[in-house]
Amino acid sequence: ALWARAGCAICYVLCTRGDRGSNDPQVTPWELARIREQEQRAAAAILGVQEVVFLDYPDGTLEPTLDLRRDLTREIRRFRPEVVLCADPTVRFYGDRYTNHPDHRAAASAALDAVFPSAETRYIFPELLAAGLEPHRVKAVYIHGSPEPNVWIDIKPVLEIKARALAAHASQIGEGPALKWVQEMAREEGRKRGLEAAEAYRRMVLHEDDGHEEEG
Repeated sequence: ALWARAGCAICYVLCTRGDRGSNDPQVTPWELARIREQEQRAAAAILGVQEVVFLDYPDGTLEPTLDLRRDLTREIRRFRPEVVLCADPTVRFYGDRYTNHPDHRAAASAALDAVFPSAETRYIFPELLAAGLEPHRVKAVYIHGSPEPNVWIDIKPVLEIKARALAAHASQIGEGPALKWVQEMAREEGRKRGLEAAEAYRRMVLHEDDGHEEEG
């Protein structure tokens, strides 16, 4: 939301449609995929995200394959972002109550490998060159959920917007205890740094902005 307010163009890339993430026998995977897509697009609109891309990999069994890395590399070369945000592929547990979903770990691993070396190296995935997608260097990666954050972002000005976007995921979060937990986590992160609410990231600066044109 802060980036959107600053006028940044933002693209979400989702590896799956979340169609296996329910134990409700009354909801088919097809119907759940439709619901999740609607919720994701609604949340993105609240945050000011311009584009949402679904790669349509099978939900619940995602692996960091070369095909996935190629598809993520394609999106990076197409959208050409300065910054990529993803999860931490090395984190298996959060505290003593939550196990990191294997899909999240797989997506994060493939995303980081797409950023480097694939997106910026000309002859990795030459078929992308044939499609007119030139190499692109991402300047920085922000990794959320890292046990070793090195940057805290003040989100107090957009905490209410974040809450509304999360609530749009009604099939997963809605207005229940999970939403309150997320808000309290933001406040807890903020207290560590003297802020009312914050998000913590591990920021990796891959290329300094030297003012030169990027090499193709």
